[in-house]
Amino acid sequence: MSDDTERLLYQDAQVRVIARCPPMTILLVGEVDLTNSQELARTLRCSWNGGEPLVVDTGALTFVDLSGLRVLALPALPPEDRWIRLINLTPCQKRLLELMGWRQEARARPLA
Repeated sequence: MSDDTERLLYQDAQVRVIARCPPMTILLVGEVDLTNSQELARTLRCSWNGGEPLVVDTGALTFVDLSGLRVLALPALPPEDRWIRLINLTPCQKRLLELMGWRQEARARPLA
């Protein structure tokens, strides 16, 4: 028997947002665009505990527009302040993010 659990966090006609544990991972299934990107942002923000980055699996997204990429990539924040870590990016998602000038790796923070 598996200890893995899934919980539906949000669903509309285009996308499902599912929390998987352990370890905590958010799975996105379907399409994200201007019609649901704000709700996705709210759902992700409510799912983050304020500590470690929230791991978001985008491998099952069949479409994501610029509004969705902005929610997921947090381009306005420097890499060390981004609280979402993307996994399973598709080649198309990677290319779009590269065109935005985005990079995922956080720089090492200086020691106090």
